Amino acid sequence: MKRMFASAIAIAILAGCGLVENVQCQKASAASNGNNGSLKVSLPTKSGSVRFAIIGDTGSGTDKQQQVADMLVRYKEVFPFEFVLMMGDNLYGGDSAKDYDKKFEHVYKVLLDGKLKFYATLGNHDDANQRMYDHFNMNGKEYYSFKKGNAAFFSLNSNYMDKKQVDWLEDELSKSNAEWKICFFHHPPYSSGVKHGPDEQLREVVEPIFIKHGVDVVFSGHEHFYERLKPQKGISYFISGAGGKLRAGGVGRSPLSAKSFDEDMSFMLIEIIDDKMYFEVISRTGKTVDSGTIMNQHKKNAVGAAESATKHHSF
Repeated sequence: MKRMFASAIAIAILAGCGLVENVQCQKASAASNGNNGSLKVSLPTKSGSVRFAIIGDTGSGTDKQQQVADMLVRYKEVFPFEFVLMMGDNLYGGDSAKDYDKKFEHVYKVLLDGKLKFYATLGNHDDANQRMYDHFNMNGKEYYSFKKGNAAFFSLNSNYMDKKQVDWLEDELSKSNAEWKICFFHHPPYSSGVKHGPDEQLREVVEPIFIKHGVDVVFSGHEHFYERLKPQKGISYFISGAGGKLRAGGVGRSPLSAKSFDEDMSFMLIEIIDDKMYFEVISRTGKTVDSGTIMNQHKKNAVGAAESATKHHSF
C-alpha cells in the first residue's frame, strides 16, 4: 500500500527522561497446567481503573492466533479488561465475509459474545473498508479518538499520514484535557526490527506533534514481535505485533531497546490508575515476558511547576 506523509512542523525538541520503573522480566510460566492451578497477574486490578488489552498483526486465521486468543480469554477471568486495542494488519490475504469470520469473529468469539469492544487501526495489509466493520468500532473513520476514564486514545492511519490527518491530530490533541494521551497505529516510529526497523519518515511527522501536545505512550505493531523501547523525548513506545504472526529472531541489537521478546507470539495487558500505567506482556503459552510501571511525567512536571510557583510567590 502506498505511503503518504505531510512535512513535519519544526518545533523545539524536549529532553528525554526515564519513564519506566520497577520493570521485571519473569522467566517462569504464569499459566496454570490444565485445570489444577490459576493464572496470576502482577497488575493491581483496582476498582475504577482503566483496563485494556493490546493485540497486533492478528489476522492470520492460524491455530496459533487462536491459541493467543484463548490465552487472552483465560487472562480476562483474572484481569477483567474492558476493551482491546488492535495494532493493524487485522486481516491478511483478503477481506471477504469468510475472512472476517475465520480471522476475527471465530477467533475472538468468546470475547465478542461477552460484548467486549475492539478498537482497530489500519495496517499496510488492511483494506480501508475495514473502517465500516462494526466490530472494529472505527465508525467509518480511518482515524478517530475516544476516551476511557482519565485516558484519551487516538487511533491513526499510518499508511496515509496526509495533511488532513495531521491537522486533525493537532486539533484533537490540543483540545484534550485527558491525564493520559495514548496514540496507537500500525507502523512503529522506533523499532529494533531487522526486517522493517523504525519508520523514520513517519516519526519525522508525528513525533514533534506528540511532544508539543504531551502524548504519554505510543503503541504500534507491524513488527511481528514485542518490544519496549527506552523512553524517547519523554514518550514511552511499545511494539505489540505478534498476535497472529511471529518473526522469530526478528529483533536486532539496538541501544534504544529496553526489552524485547521474539521467541513466541504475545499480547499486552494494561491498567491505568491515576498517574501510573501498569503493563504486563503475556506469551501465547502464558508466560509473563515483561512487566512494569510508567509514571505520567507530564502530570508530575505540572505538579512540580505549580509547587515551585507557589513557593516563589509565597510571603
